[in-house]
Amino acid sequence: MSEGDSVGESIHGKPSAIGRFFTRLGQIYQSWLDKSTPFSAVRWAVTLILTAIYMIRVYILQGWYIVTYALGIYHLNLFIAFLSPKVDPSLLDDGDEGPALPTKQNEEFRPFIRRLPEFKFWHSATKGIVIAMICTFFEAFNVPVFWPILVMYFIMLFCITMKRQIKVSLSCFIS
Repeated sequence: MSEGDSVGESIHGKPSAIGRFFTRLGQIYQSWLDKSTPFSAVRWAVTLILTAIYMIRVYILQGWYIVTYALGIYHLNLFIAFLSPKVDPSLLDDGDEGPALPTKQNEEFRPFIRRLPEFKFWHSATKGIVIAMICTFFEAFNVPVFWPILVMYFIMLFCITMKRQIKVSLSCFIS
């Protein structure tokens, strides 16, 4: 590789203007994310407003059902990761008695830790909505489909997935 092949560097080894621009843009974006962290109700309200705008856009345009279906599946996967524990108690080697409360002073109590924290859940869901909204501006993503089949398939997939998730969650707490 030559001297100027590294990302964001010009021929002389100094950061290029484009590299500095995108670095600064990333810093500003991260700063806004950091400032929004304590305001979960406001963050989710903005996400719901974006969702409503997206749904109205899809309804008015009468298209982009595949994009909407993919967004729904993505949100379902995020929701399942949000509900799931980081460490599955059924996979731990505790024997057959299942999870139990600490009985000795030196045993550690492990609270429920989510596989996907709330902030990352919100951030990923919002990014998904924004990307889906951008896709509605391109005709290439407007694949003609019979949307009622997609709705029925999504409902069936949701019920099967949530039934399995509830069964796994209940078995962890009951045993």
